[in-house]
Amino acid sequence: QVQLVESGGGSVQAGGSLRLACLASGNSFRINSMGWYRQAPGKQRELVATISHDGMTNYADSVKGRFTISRDNAKNTMYLQMNSLKPEDTADYYCNLLYWGGMDYWGKGTLVTVSS
Repeated sequence: QVQLVESGGGSVQAGGSLRLACLASGNSFRINSMGWYRQAPGKQRELVATISHDGMTNYADSVKGRFTISRDNAKNTMYLQMNSLKPEDTADYYCNLLYWGGMDYWGKGTLVTVSS
């Protein structure tokens, strides 16, 4: 059974930084990619960033140059370093894990609030 637990959310002023972490437990083999998604109130969930099994990264245009996704395979943990935060970054942030074959898992989310 795969479990994903996010941490690191909180409240910060615009221009500040936060680092989110996603601890994955369970089968660590055959992982295709992991990623961060977010959902703001009244909006659909959207991709923030992904990192593939071989380390290739992909970012939403809205966070390029401000956010950095990374993985520590030894710790089964994925990170999202968020700098220069803006009020529009306010959302619940979710961790996603995608296995080869299409099965994926989601964490329960961590709330990020950015005040102006």
